[in-house]
Amino acid sequence: MNGADTKSLPSADDKPALLDRLFKLKDHNTTVKTELVAGFTTFITMCYVVFVIPGMLSDAGMDKGALFAATCLVAGLSSIAIGLYANWPVGLAPGMGLNAFFAYAVVLGMGYSWEQAMGAVFWGGIGFMLLSLFKVREWIIDSIPKGLRVGITAGIGLFLALIGLKNAGIVVASPGTIITMGDITQFSPLMASLSLLLILGLAYRGFKAAVLLAIVVVSSIGLLAGDLSFQGIYSAPPSLAPIVGKLDIMGALKPEMLGVIVAFMFVNLFDTTGTLIAVGDKAGLADANGKMQNMNRAMITDGTASWAGALMGTPTVTSYVESASGVAAGGRTGLVAVTVGVLFLLCMFLSPLAAMVPAYATAGALIYVAVLMAGSLANIDWNDLTEAGPVLITAIMMPLSFSIANGIALGFIAYPLVKLLAGRASEVSISVWVLAALFVLKFAFFGI
Repeated sequence: MNGADTKSLPSADDKPALLDRLFKLKDHNTTVKTELVAGFTTFITMCYVVFVIPGMLSDAGMDKGALFAATCLVAGLSSIAIGLYANWPVGLAPGMGLNAFFAYAVVLGMGYSWEQAMGAVFWGGIGFMLLSLFKVREWIIDSIPKGLRVGITAGIGLFLALIGLKNAGIVVASPGTIITMGDITQFSPLMASLSLLLILGLAYRGFKAAVLLAIVVVSSIGLLAGDLSFQGIYSAPPSLAPIVGKLDIMGALKPEMLGVIVAFMFVNLFDTTGTLIAVGDKAGLADANGKMQNMNRAMITDGTASWAGALMGTPTVTSYVESASGVAAGGRTGLVAVTVGVLFLLCMFLSPLAAMVPAYATAGALIYVAVLMAGSLANIDWNDLTEAGPVLITAIMMPLSFSIANGIALGFIAYPLVKLLAGRASEVSISVWVLAALFVLKFAFFGI
């Protein structure tokens, strides 16, 4: 081989240089090693979703193996996309709260087929993407009162808590009292309680993989106790055929599904915006004027991932606040997200492990996420009844009506009416009045 040929070959030093140009590592004062470690850290903190989400959605009649593969694939590709397109250190995956809403409220509660519900996810993702493309997202976020946004976040948390408690057998149905406490001396409730306690204790101590470790420990106990059977560690990824492309796009356009589509779109809007702002602040992505770099690109990626994920068979994709763990480990660029995405894709070969994880092992994770989301209620001025009342209505009606959409609708209706009766109608934006009117019409003509 001559000298010219040798010069034409890329050297080992060229790879870091390429990554530096692609992700602007020097501009963000970071290195390849730091970004890779941060990506692994983020993955470890959020990879529990590949165990929890298939379990929830299988209750709606979807194939659990296909769901595992789709969750890994969508999380992997969407995380890589946001890393390459927006250069953000954020992991994306199907959202926990909206998955619970999809399975237990829209499908099991309202009686829609999972194909129709997936169609609603598709249209919600399209709407979210268009809001970002035409840059009206900021106007919507600014015009929706903080109280309602907080109520939505907290309500989803309470909804998740109810799902987790139900899956664990800690609460059960009761003809006399609607729900009541189950037999907490049984194996399933005890293991779910252990899962939650482990997560809370380890998370408080700053252990980044608290959720994953708790799932592993509780599943191992179930295996040793003979409640589970070992099915292996790795295999070829399950087929996506049972769910890919099965969504009913036109069936989701029924007028009575408007509230469902709005719920998928707006919850993702609030959730993603809040997460990106929080993670972006920690990563130092704000410019001198406080504007986040490539924020709109990140939002467009999220919206695109949601409708594309629906085609693959997964509900709404969102950014995960667990990404803050990678930022805390030094991550600053999209190389973190790309690392997360690659690790999710590799997870597709671990389906036997995922199939073995029982519902009581993941119940603790649901309740833990609920604790984090319900914490937003601390930001409400409880002395202002015109704010506190609609917030509580929004939050409490989600679990009690078993519907995120109904909670949102009732909150948007209550807020302007309370302000009007209190003589403070000037505090209500036109957009809130419009949404309130639409929700009233929805209840009047199409019911719940």
